[in-house]
Amino acid sequence: MKFGKSVCIINVGGARYTFPQDVMKDFPLRRLSRLHSCASEREVLEVCDDYDRERNEFFFDRHAEAFGFLMLYAQHGTLRFAPHMCELSFYNEMLYWGLESSHLEFCCQRRLDERMSDTYTRFSEEDRHAEAELPSARRDAKWLERMRRTFEEPTSSVAAQILASVSVIFVIVSMVMLCASTLPDWKTAESNVVEEHRYTDCLEKAEYRIIEAVCIGWFTAECIVRFIVSRDKCEFVRRPLNIIDLLAITPYYISVTMTVLTGENSQLQRAGVTLRVLRMMRIFWVIKLARHFLGLQTLGLTLRRCYREMVMLLVFICVAMAIFGALAQLLEHGLDIKSGNEEYASIPAACWWVIISMTTVGYGDMYPITVPGRVLGGLCVVSGIVLLALPITFIYHSFVQCYHELKFRSARCTRSLSAEFLN
Repeated sequence: MKFGKSVCIINVGGARYTFPQDVMKDFPLRRLSRLHSCASEREVLEVCDDYDRERNEFFFDRHAEAFGFLMLYAQHGTLRFAPHMCELSFYNEMLYWGLESSHLEFCCQRRLDERMSDTYTRFSEEDRHAEAELPSARRDAKWLERMRRTFEEPTSSVAAQILASVSVIFVIVSMVMLCASTLPDWKTAESNVVEEHRYTDCLEKAEYRIIEAVCIGWFTAECIVRFIVSRDKCEFVRRPLNIIDLLAITPYYISVTMTVLTGENSQLQRAGVTLRVLRMMRIFWVIKLARHFLGLQTLGLTLRRCYREMVMLLVFICVAMAIFGALAQLLEHGLDIKSGNEEYASIPAACWWVIISMTTVGYGDMYPITVPGRVLGGLCVVSGIVLLALPITFIYHSFVQCYHELKFRSARCTRSLSAEFLN
């Protein structure tokens, strides 16, 4: 600032604050720091609402109480909502003065996310008129974008919600049929012949094969349409959920191809191991529900963001397994090989006991019988509780933050497209 006096007066809604120009240069509020770089009154009036050259006073027609809380943040570094003031209004003041939601305390960030998740954004009338005036190419792009949102974002419209509900129904039906295919045949119960995991007779049922074909057809058509309307085809293929879709759909076509090539009465049991593995890969369809349920999306995002904590947790467990496994093998078997506990004959076997003890599962399949071994078992359980609790706290807070973030993002994506799309 190369004009006026060395002292600046900031007038916000009638509340006056006095600052030296040197303080204005690095002020936390970016709008005020921009005043220092202004070289003329014209540039000043682009930042503030009015300017008095004689008193070097800058006028801002903004909320005075909200600015007072922002000044407390500039002094102490802590920013919270003003009482008896709408969170969205306060957030609007923050954006005006150059602050973001990340500057808020965590409790206030959660309040803001909850409030914004309850507020649905809608197209303005100007956007609708502008869309009507777009050329045909742009309108086609708009149509493809709506189709993409319908298939990719279940909360974007009523049509997307209906499509997501149908997809979920097909996933559930497919999972039920897959589980039913592993049940023993009813005819074996009549002949008192019990054979576990008998697939052949069950798969020959026409009803099951028809339902399976319908489900596969739906998933295939959905995957093809989503690929066609996607923005970036390469990015679409690299997405984990789309890879899972391909892994779940491909085994069915491999099985059908092998049946056609070898005959309807082919001995599928010869290639049974491969086909059963491929068939069981359809269990990955359950992960497709992550596209429609916020909880599964939150779980996936949390695991992706907390991979360091997960690695740290695995390191803790591995170190504890190595230490307690070696000690358990020594105390239970190594000191007395002849009459020692044979269940602890090796360190890998003892590591199994360590992991079920640290996680407080305790199957009871193996346990120490010596007094030193039991003391070691108590230490193993206590240390497991402590070691597992340390990184879980960080994972929990990340889960809560991811949940509110996805909830807010889902609310922002929910627009009034349903009536316009269906019309």
